[in-house]
Amino acid sequence: MPVRLAILGSTGSIGTQALQVVREQKECFEVELLTCGRNAELLIAQAKEFTPNAVVIGDESKYAEVRDALQPLDIKVFAGAKSIEQAVTMEGIDTVLTAMVGYAGLRPTLAAINAGKAIALANKETLVVAGELVTKLAREKGVNIYPVDSEHSAIFQCLAGEWENPIEKIVLTASGGPFRGKSRAELEQVTRAQALKHPNWDMGAKVTIDSASLMNKGLEAIEAKWLFNLKAEQIEIVVHPQSIIHSLVQFRDGSMKAQLGLPDMKLPIQYALAYPKRLVTQWPRFDFTQYPAFTFEQPDLATFQNLALALEAMKRGGNMPCILNAANEIAVQAFLDERIGFLAMSELIGNVMQSATFVPHPTLEDLEATDAETRAMAANWKP
Repeated sequence: MPVRLAILGSTGSIGTQALQVVREQKECFEVELLTCGRNAELLIAQAKEFTPNAVVIGDESKYAEVRDALQPLDIKVFAGAKSIEQAVTMEGIDTVLTAMVGYAGLRPTLAAINAGKAIALANKETLVVAGELVTKLAREKGVNIYPVDSEHSAIFQCLAGEWENPIEKIVLTASGGPFRGKSRAELEQVTRAQALKHPNWDMGAKVTIDSASLMNKGLEAIEAKWLFNLKAEQIEIVVHPQSIIHSLVQFRDGSMKAQLGLPDMKLPIQYALAYPKRLVTQWPRFDFTQYPAFTFEQPDLATFQNLALALEAMKRGGNMPCILNAANEIAVQAFLDERIGFLAMSELIGNVMQSATFVPHPTLEDLEATDAETRAMAANWKP
């Protein structure tokens, strides 16, 4: 039987690549639900191709447009954030791919876990903001969370067959982004267009900016802490510009395992959706002769202060990662809108982390209050 999928954020970078996987593996997957924020035109096109049982458009003002376009196909159409939460609980869904961007992915993920759906997690902010709550609920419901981020997928693949062997540490690799080796003085002049040109990966705007500032690696460290039940000191980050080794695991005997592959997000997406099977693909294969050397270096925390802030938030715990995430979402959007400079993102986030209310053991309600408070503070911040 094909795996019946809900794809949350189907019009984004991960969502469109997931549908490419479905397109190539038609016998293995079936699309039951598609959701997106506001890209009605692409959502309509996807629904016409994959004929899901239902679609949800987050932007309620575009409901009529989607409904009228899909009426001949007898596809159910809903709108609004609450509808996404409700739709993921539909009986016909086996696995929910959460590829929504940012904090918005939290409540739908919790709803899917509550309904007993397997989770393919591409929304790292869900675990950054509420890792303890999400992983606790998944254990209680017996729900598996399969990581989609290339680094976490690499760790997961390295752990296959090693479930009984304790991890000594994991090593998350980072490309270093487009500004590796740059000084703070050089980063002062960075433009939006420059920051959106990642050397190795094709990603959405928010993730691409996070990668340029190295915030993405900090968020991934926090996510890894919860996914693999680690302490902060068990997580190391190294810069690996070639982006071929996607991450490593070191065991207590000193042995290390690494997962290698070309930088293509379809591979970790497919692995998460098809686990434990490895499906046949026709994608390009890695050629060692094209990469005569792998190099590694320590990240420059003094220059890329977003990474330092994320690691600080991970160590402090409580609602601090939630504060970090909300402030970062506001900062990234401000940079994309060209209202603040590249380095000002770190200033904004650091200032808000010092000022926002710290809660050591937050409930979901605490986290929602933290998110709202932080966004208001960040929106009012002035360089």
